[in-house]
Amino acid sequence: MASWTSSEFLYVEIKPPGIHFLERFKRSGKLSFKQYQGMVFVLTFIAYIAFHASRKPNSIVKGTLSKPSTGHFKATEQGGWAPFDGPDGTALLGQIDLAFLSVYAVGMFVAGHLGDRLDLRTFLTIGMIGTGVFTALFGVAFWANIHSFYYFLAIQTLAGWFQSIGWPCVVAVLGNWFDKKRRGVIMGVWSAHTSIGNIVGSLIATGLLKFGWGWSFVGPALLITFLGIVIYLFLPVNPPAVEAERDGTEVDSTMRLGDTITESFLSSRMSTGFDRRAVGFLAAWKIPGVAPFAFCLFFTKLVSYTFLYWLPFYVSQTEIGGEHLSQETSGNLSTLFDVGGVVGGILAGYFSDQLDGRAITAGGFIYLTIPALFLYRTYGHISMAINIILMFTAGVFVNGPYALITTAVAADLGTHKSLKGNARALATVTAIIDGTGSVGAAIGPVLTGYIAQISWDAVFYMLMTAALISGLLLTQLIIAEVKTMLYGSSEDDEVAAASEPRPPIDVLI
Repeated sequence: MASWTSSEFLYVEIKPPGIHFLERFKRSGKLSFKQYQGMVFVLTFIAYIAFHASRKPNSIVKGTLSKPSTGHFKATEQGGWAPFDGPDGTALLGQIDLAFLSVYAVGMFVAGHLGDRLDLRTFLTIGMIGTGVFTALFGVAFWANIHSFYYFLAIQTLAGWFQSIGWPCVVAVLGNWFDKKRRGVIMGVWSAHTSIGNIVGSLIATGLLKFGWGWSFVGPALLITFLGIVIYLFLPVNPPAVEAERDGTEVDSTMRLGDTITESFLSSRMSTGFDRRAVGFLAAWKIPGVAPFAFCLFFTKLVSYTFLYWLPFYVSQTEIGGEHLSQETSGNLSTLFDVGGVVGGILAGYFSDQLDGRAITAGGFIYLTIPALFLYRTYGHISMAINIILMFTAGVFVNGPYALITTAVAADLGTHKSLKGNARALATVTAIIDGTGSVGAAIGPVLTGYIAQISWDAVFYMLMTAALISGLLLTQLIIAEVKTMLYGSSEDDEVAAASEPRPPIDVLI
């Protein structure tokens, strides 16, 4: 049974019941380390696909719920749904998004703090099932004929809290099983769950929309609820919890050459059963690189989530090749942005591993986002083919750095050498970086709700400005990485740095 360590307020993880079942089919009576790694990769991947799929219905049904009466928008085909069918409908939908993302951002910090202290498998299950319940309740308004703005506001607020549990948990679990050497590529592929989740959510929501917009919410809700049960039954949180032993064929490379700590981070965790002391919130902010990447993600995620929540609506309100597209066609077309995001995440991870430069790669993608957005807004309306190409390109550069920072960068910093092998910082660092980014994610969509009533050109200028600021915030880290690539670190500097006494990070702050 899971038990408390009262002095540290921690759970002791136990082997999931599904693992016991699978072990019955193994002649040796236990799974190999690589089998556990594969299981963790797949389970966390599909878990976050479900989280993102359950967020997508909001953007798909925007055009159905609202019936804008200003000259800047085309009326929707189905007449709207009170209270979102008036002239202030887009602003009200923006407020709903703000409520969800604000609670999501604040909840991220709390969830990360708790995630380093609780059983991640149980905590993640609670987040998934809770998300399923409140996603379904939003759709219930269709059959219950509910038109109260405060009902939708309350549902989205609670959904935001349960959604915030997911990210710190899945990154922490994945970081427990994979070392740093191939983390960029591994997490670049793994981060495709964000875009695939958006695609799955879009396809489910648009496919069910013809039966009534309520079904667009119920479908993804059932998916994440079912997968939450699967996670509880099978997810191995860390190697000691399932008594996994490394097969000796893997080479861990968490520490860079020249570091004074020569024992690998993952190996030390395997031999000691993890340092159970949780790293405090303020202490995590002091880890080198956490603050600049966190504030960079603020603006990066502002851009990404504006597309997440408003792209289908924008496509439906913009003439492409001289005609407007239906809500269903617009929703399906918008998935190409997420297809580009899959490619962008993988490319960003690959380049960051090859260059050994997370900041250089993220900054390069971010700066290329600016011309990609300009071209999409300026020329995307000419024809369907041009729109598809430019939308895909924008997805590559917008979601590439977002995926890199929230996965490989967060995991790197959560296992930073300054932590001296402490294993309880992953969820906290992940929550700080993605939580700060989620504040930007909350601001972007709500600003779009107001600015779009004036001009979509103004929306795109806002997004390009945010991308520019995001890139500039990484300037110092980019310069440091370039210097390292060009000059490296002298042996004398390394010896001096190693001999200089450094105050340890207070893990309890």
